[in-house]
Amino acid sequence: MTELKNDRFLRALLKQPVDVTPVWMMRQAGRYLPEYRATRAEAGDFMSLCMNPERACEVTLQPLDRYPQLDAAILFSDILTIPDAMGLGLYFETGEGPRFKKTVRTAADIEALPVLDTRKDLTYVVDAVATIRRELNGRVPLIGFTGSPWTLATYMVEGGSSKDYRRTKAMLYDQPEVLHVLLDKLVLSITDYLNQQILAGAQAVQIFDSWGGALSHNAYQEFSLKPMQRIIDGLIKEHDGRQVPVILFTKGGGQWLESMADSGATALGLDWTTDIGSARARVGNKVALQGNMDPAVLYAQPQRIRAEVATILKSYGPGSGHVFNLGHGVTPEVDPAHAGAFFEAVHELSGQYHQG
Repeated sequence: MTELKNDRFLRALLKQPVDVTPVWMMRQAGRYLPEYRATRAEAGDFMSLCMNPERACEVTLQPLDRYPQLDAAILFSDILTIPDAMGLGLYFETGEGPRFKKTVRTAADIEALPVLDTRKDLTYVVDAVATIRRELNGRVPLIGFTGSPWTLATYMVEGGSSKDYRRTKAMLYDQPEVLHVLLDKLVLSITDYLNQQILAGAQAVQIFDSWGGALSHNAYQEFSLKPMQRIIDGLIKEHDGRQVPVILFTKGGGQWLESMADSGATALGLDWTTDIGSARARVGNKVALQGNMDPAVLYAQPQRIRAEVATILKSYGPGSGHVFNLGHGVTPEVDPAHAGAFFEAVHELSGQYHQG
């Protein structure tokens, strides 16, 4: 077991003292970096990049090499690897995002889906985690991740991205028992998927519930939060002599923070529509918080980025339990220098909140 040289990210998730607020950025390995675009071009396409553990490792490490302030690495992969491995045939249309060759829209479609055995069905992800962890050599912790059952279900039923989730919501209201069968299979597959990532070397995991915010209050509790709770209950809690924190991120989920805090998650991710100080008051000491600067701030000049970082740090206030991040993923058009200014500002301005 390689000793971590920088563990402030893990410490903050557990609300242990840190010297400065740790920072990482969702999609920090991605299209805003010219070195990423070059590696993707060499790989041929996005999925070829994901499915090559050495190249996935290379792009995971690229932001760490460029930005020494980063306090965590996140596995380079995609949330849709699970439905792809279930046989739906993931592909990417230019300008349209992810699509599936097959959809699941009937009870028979769902019945035919397998429950995944990650080591057999998604070997390339497990190998990528192990490769990245080895190459990190203790620089920073490695984050594994998955999409939530509800989010994956929407892609599988709709056949790709959707503005209104019409087919999935129709199933939810007309045939809830059918949707529950799909969610049950996803819970089992995702739990194994995350546990295999942990065993391969992931030191924290995040569940991306990208579309949970599209649900009504009652539907969110039943069809998004409860399945995520079941996953959290089934996860390996400690590995390599350390607790393995779980971050639960529902985009658009600020109204449900109290019930999310009861999910068993270690930390909650916040998007930029929720004030982090108010969120801290609402969840108390139950969970740490991650977030939550609007990604669009990175289009602004460095002095404005710095001012926004200061505002969020002040809102959270003194003490540990805050991991600084964006409220969603960095966008491809962001100037890499602006991302660097963001990371520098977090470390430079947060020390005052961690004294004593």
